[in-house]
Amino acid sequence: MQSVGAKGAQVINYSDRFTLSGMTGTFPPVVKDGISKVSGTDGPPSTNQGAPAAAAGGAQGQEAVSYTAQTGLIKYAPMLTPPGTKITKRAPTPRYPTSSVPIAQTFLPTPKQTTTMTASNTNAPAQSRQFQSSHLYASFYFFSLRLVGGHPVPRLSAKPETPPMHGSNMDQQDSILKGKYPAKAHCAKVASYLQTKSANAAGKAVIYLEGQKTILIEDNDEPRPFRQRRSFFYLSGCSLPDCHLVYEFSSSTLTLFIPDLDPDSVIWSGLPLMPAEALRIYDIDNCLPNSSLPAHMSSLAQKDSDIRFYLKDIPRDALLSIAETTVSTDAKLLHPAIDECRVTKDAYEVALIRQANTISTAAHTAVLRAIPTARNEQDLEAVFTASCISHGAKHQAYHGIFGSGENAATLHYQHNNQPLSARANILVDAGAEWSCYCSDVTRTMPLRSGGTFDPATRAIYTLVLRMQSAALALLKAGVSWETLHLRAHEVAVQGLLDLGILRRPDDGCTVEQLMRERISVAFFPHGLGHHLGMDTHDTGGNPDYGDRDSLFRFLRIRGPVAEGAVVTVEPGVYFCRFILEPFLRDAVKGRFIDERVLEGFWGVGGVRIEDDVLVTKDGYENLTTAPKGIEEMERIIAGGSLDGEDQG
Repeated sequence: MQSVGAKGAQVINYSDRFTLSGMTGTFPPVVKDGISKVSGTDGPPSTNQGAPAAAAGGAQGQEAVSYTAQTGLIKYAPMLTPPGTKITKRAPTPRYPTSSVPIAQTFLPTPKQTTTMTASNTNAPAQSRQFQSSHLYASFYFFSLRLVGGHPVPRLSAKPETPPMHGSNMDQQDSILKGKYPAKAHCAKVASYLQTKSANAAGKAVIYLEGQKTILIEDNDEPRPFRQRRSFFYLSGCSLPDCHLVYEFSSSTLTLFIPDLDPDSVIWSGLPLMPAEALRIYDIDNCLPNSSLPAHMSSLAQKDSDIRFYLKDIPRDALLSIAETTVSTDAKLLHPAIDECRVTKDAYEVALIRQANTISTAAHTAVLRAIPTARNEQDLEAVFTASCISHGAKHQAYHGIFGSGENAATLHYQHNNQPLSARANILVDAGAEWSCYCSDVTRTMPLRSGGTFDPATRAIYTLVLRMQSAALALLKAGVSWETLHLRAHEVAVQGLLDLGILRRPDDGCTVEQLMRERISVAFFPHGLGHHLGMDTHDTGGNPDYGDRDSLFRFLRIRGPVAEGAVVTVEPGVYFCRFILEPFLRDAVKGRFIDERVLEGFWGVGGVRIEDDVLVTKDGYENLTTAPKGIEEMERIIAGGSLDGEDQG
């Protein structure tokens, strides 16, 4: 197909030919037809003033014009620069920490599911959705590999196989995840929160958010590993890079803007997600190309002079450059509003966290079964990661901790490369991520020959199990997190007294006195847990790291716990020389620790047990099913089955 340029010259339309690094070629018919179907024939009129790309002239002196100059559309990542372009130093990736500003407790009701849940292909996980486009995709995928040796792009396939889920939750879980991620319900929840905090957040208000951009590795033409901004995913359910969203309060309309089609990049990466497919996958009302964003924003601003834009992490001047008009903006309220709304989870979010836990259960079980043949911490880390990937979870929620022996005394041990020989146990703190939602699971496993706990580790493990059970027994909506934390410490003090590690200097010494001396902090230095969601240490909680009381300083949650929140409950007992030796040298505190008994526990390193728990009105629901009973873990290491597993 051909069209006529501004000077009468014939221009090769991008549906027929492509220009790549100064070379021109012709798309095969199957590709040409596919691009025509998903993007139209001629493309929009040019608005970009970029210079035409040089190309060899044809017999009739035809001028080949670059796609950008011809259509006015921006290039689609990851082909951000032509091959051979010198890569210069770029600014570091922006970080988006959770707000440290104290937020008043607001127990917002869990929003109703407004999206109709139907059995369709919308149940694909978010990490796979970005590769959905059209029926042509598979053919073009193999064509691109043959043509230019492009990097493989995952093809959309059937829903990844997941580990079996036992109990009555399985059918409900599947039913929920067949629907769309409830982005519009989240937008409405945030809008409602803003309206309670600002008189300006009336029906004329608009939320504007920018997703994470594609950023190249410094001095390299490869993109950095992509991780969607969590606030953007919360309001869109979209895990594609270089996107934007606009939510209008008055009409409850959510519009997603996605990168425009660039045929040059299609050669390397395959067809991107198209608007029609995005409408099918995501809980949105409209999907438009990024090139239409300026006109859309200007239209909103000009339609009502009183409109107010709520922004997050974007300068007001940047918005003005997009909207090309003067608008009223608020860049302070949206961040804490989203953070607060993320604390309580709806049914879909809980289902995603449960799915992540199901996969983590399979991975922790695989680690148990691999212990008899493992030789190094990294062997077990590899087993865990491979199990998660094989079940469809390609991303870890955080860098896993695989600390054996005294390495387990370091709370966030990262090396994961030490030999396992002559060590009694290993602390495994690792969790899969599923569709941007995390699991966070810790188990401590025996390493000695025969797959059984040595007496010292068994004693400490039993104590930590009691600490967790005591805290969980008190957990329900509205309970103070400090109350649970104190209860875990009281159980720890009594247990360490029973083991002889702590002692009473005189007959009148009580557990209460030991608690007042904060002796247990030497063995249990961290908080009882944290919120869990799209981030491992999720938003909310209102921690006070300036608290002078060592018992509470590192609590990530303070105050009453909200119904619908997901929290971790992760007590532990550690034997860290760096922490304990100052206590031993202290003239007052050292009287409470029996150093001779302590000597037999240094090799334990540390024991931590962590589950992910949904807080309910009258209690909790444990979302973690990874084995944690001593007998069950020892049986699995010896080649046996899980509790409740079909042995036929």
